[in-house]
Amino acid sequence: MEIKENSLQQKLQALKEYITGLGALAVGFSGGVDSSLLLAVAAETLGEKALAITAESPFNPLREMEEAKAFCKKRGIRHVILKADPLENDIIRSNPPDRCYHCKKMIFSGIKEAAKENGIKYIAEGSNMDDMGDYRPGFKAVEEMHIVSPLRKAGLYKAEIRELARIMGLETWDKPAYACLATRIAYGEEITAEKLRMIELAESGLMSQGFPICRVRLHGSIARVEVPEKDIARFADDSLRTEMYEYLKSLGFTYITLDMKGFSSGSMNMVLNNKKGL
Repeated sequence: MEIKENSLQQKLQALKEYITGLGALAVGFSGGVDSSLLLAVAAETLGEKALAITAESPFNPLREMEEAKAFCKKRGIRHVILKADPLENDIIRSNPPDRCYHCKKMIFSGIKEAAKENGIKYIAEGSNMDDMGDYRPGFKAVEEMHIVSPLRKAGLYKAEIRELARIMGLETWDKPAYACLATRIAYGEEITAEKLRMIELAESGLMSQGFPICRVRLHGSIARVEVPEKDIARFADDSLRTEMYEYLKSLGFTYITLDMKGFSSGSMNMVLNNKKGL
């Protein structure tokens, strides 16, 4: 995507004006580049009237929580940690195709309550224009709960968000996108804390070997590893392949496979498209 400086600054100004008009804002803060930019602009625009709220959940890796805390601490942004366990919800745990809808409802209900306790009416989430193309049932929950989406309101795309974050000196500007761990488990397969922990440790192992962009998808007892296409040959190197095979086996996976297509965001949704005949 070609980024034009004039257009970028116009969108940033539109974002600031929209946030200013809200008066006070609680940002559902995951620590990713999108919510980091949104939070940084909200803090710059609203000062003490900007609040970060992060849900601490088994669906999110511990490193993401620590990075979110560090981001807020560095900038002196008020930060509320909300304890949440989606596994307590039978529907979410059963992992239907609309799992994200039920999970978003649960998480944002808690965020709304925390915002209310802090005297803040408006709650924001960090989706952008590029998020509009994939299957995202969570958007329905966002709309039903009247959660605002300032980045989409300003017409910002992912590449533009990264560029603005870089210009603003945010350490998250080049951070890889990272969806919640539940997206790694095939629809219809029960989500458990053990499975989520296995996936978290598996992906952390891959990252430590120089694969910052990766996914470990769980199909029964099969781990389907995704790395970018350009990294497939390096992953398949005998010594690294053997090391990662033994490591993933030690976590409890019975079979380990490498996806020949390479990394693909939202690849679990392919089965939904196939059922629709697409």
